[in-house]
Amino acid sequence: MSVHEEKKKITVPDIIQMKALGQKIAALTAYDALMARLLDESGIDLILVGDSASMVVAGYETTLPITMEEMLYHVRSVRRGVQRALVVADMPFLSYQTSLEAGIRNAGLFLKAGAEAVKVEGGEPVLELVEKLVDFGIPVMGHLGLIPQSIHKFGSYKLQGKDPAIAKKLKKEARMLEEAGVFSLVLEKIPTSLARDITESIKIPTIGIGAGPYCDGQILVSHDMLGLFDKFKPRFVRRYAELAQTMRQAFRNYIHDVRSGEFPSEGESFE
Repeated sequence: MSVHEEKKKITVPDIIQMKALGQKIAALTAYDALMARLLDESGIDLILVGDSASMVVAGYETTLPITMEEMLYHVRSVRRGVQRALVVADMPFLSYQTSLEAGIRNAGLFLKAGAEAVKVEGGEPVLELVEKLVDFGIPVMGHLGLIPQSIHKFGSYKLQGKDPAIAKKLKKEARMLEEAGVFSLVLEKIPTSLARDITESIKIPTIGIGAGPYCDGQILVSHDMLGLFDKFKPRFVRRYAELAQTMRQAFRNYIHDVRSGEFPSEGESFE
């Protein structure tokens, strides 16, 4: 039976099964209850409470400044808007890099806040943490390729894996993460051919963002695909709406109506 057609709650095993069934996984980000409810009602499979909130909600230049406390707030908010989709929490910078104990504790706090899995960036450096979390019953999503928390190391949000040595390393780390126990793997901004090779070499689903059509699923930042965050437009983002333009025009219309006395009307007032 298609996982997409079922009305029951989507679980980690369901996401894994979707690859075996050849069903594409549709994932988007959310940071508040309203957006989460709209996504959930639309039939999204997986909602990532991303540390991208640092940029699209809080206004920072990178994902690095957002804190555990702020991410926990977003997870609690999203949880209240979701009935069906799987909710995954992004572990922010320094929530798991300082020690195994810190990573385990913070991952546990996300589950207490309502997440059903966590996402960590990186390959070999996080293998031990992944194994521990999985042992403790905390599902983990991996993330390879362009890892935004390492932006200062990369220097820019450039394509990763073009160099044969880096591509080989990413393939190896994908298999290592699978062996460590991740239930799925985000592949960000890598060549299509490399994403295809990785997807075909592992049994867990891959979820691409700027990684071409051969991944087992796709994810975008909701504010990007809605045209809400228009500070810059990555090549891999398809705009399904231009809500920033629509909202600006609505705000201008409101300002005009207030200043001209056209709002509120008699029908919008009380005797």
